[in-house]
Amino acid sequence: MGKFVIRETKTGVKFDLKATNGEVILTSEVYSGEAACKKGIESVKKNAPAAAVENQTVEGYTVQKHPKFEIYADKAGEFRFRLKATNGEIIGVSEGYKALKSAENGIASVQKNAPDAEVVKE
Repeated sequence: MGKFVIRETKTGVKFDLKATNGEVILTSEVYSGEAACKKGIESVKKNAPAAAVENQTVEGYTVQKHPKFEIYADKAGEFRFRLKATNGEIIGVSEGYKALKSAENGIASVQKNAPDAEVVKE
């Protein structure tokens, strides 16, 4: 089972969603406080399982409704994804992946791990 790890940064509080193997599969923005961070976690738990996948690396891709995962290519040519909530706000982002399939597997892992992941504070 995955887990959300809340941690302090120099500028606020953020979370990482870690898969069962300990790999970070989703990272949040920096929140002003722990309460806001926990709301972000609840948003991921609620939105991730039902979110559609919009692959923006394909020409003429179909725009999906929110909530959704957006797969895109970064400046280094790696594939990344971000999870957007119903209101269009970004609630989590991935690391860069060399292969599209790896990014798709990352999304599947978020969808599987997020709903029942425990929340711990470091």
